[in-house]
Amino acid sequence: GAKRIAQGLRDAGFAVGFNGLRQTPSQIVQSAVAERVDAVGLSLSEGKRADLFSQVAALLRDRGAEDVVIFGGGSVSREDIPVLTGAGAEAVFLADAPISDMADFLRRRCRSAGD
Repeated sequence: GAKRIAQGLRDAGFAVGFNGLRQTPSQIVQSAVAERVDAVGLSLSEGKRADLFSQVAALLRDRGAEDVVIFGGGSVSREDIPVLTGAGAEAVFLADAPISDMADFLRRRCRSAGD
């Protein structure tokens, strides 16, 4: 799950902060802004969460951090991906996606990606 992905991205050279599961959108954004992150990864372990993506995107914009990349993954069907990207996710990874796919995406999209 989320802990495995966090560790995999660390192993790929990224600085990863993992604040635990079940954070509110406000908590996620507060942490992201305080830590000046390049990206926020959201877990979809609880099914469709388009509301989470849209709320995080709106709060990031409100805090002047609209350049923060939002991505997610987990228990989601291919049919739900357009809904989630429409809600603010730049990328959505299925549960079986290799961590290398996420790392490649982040290297392409982020200013200070792991090398």
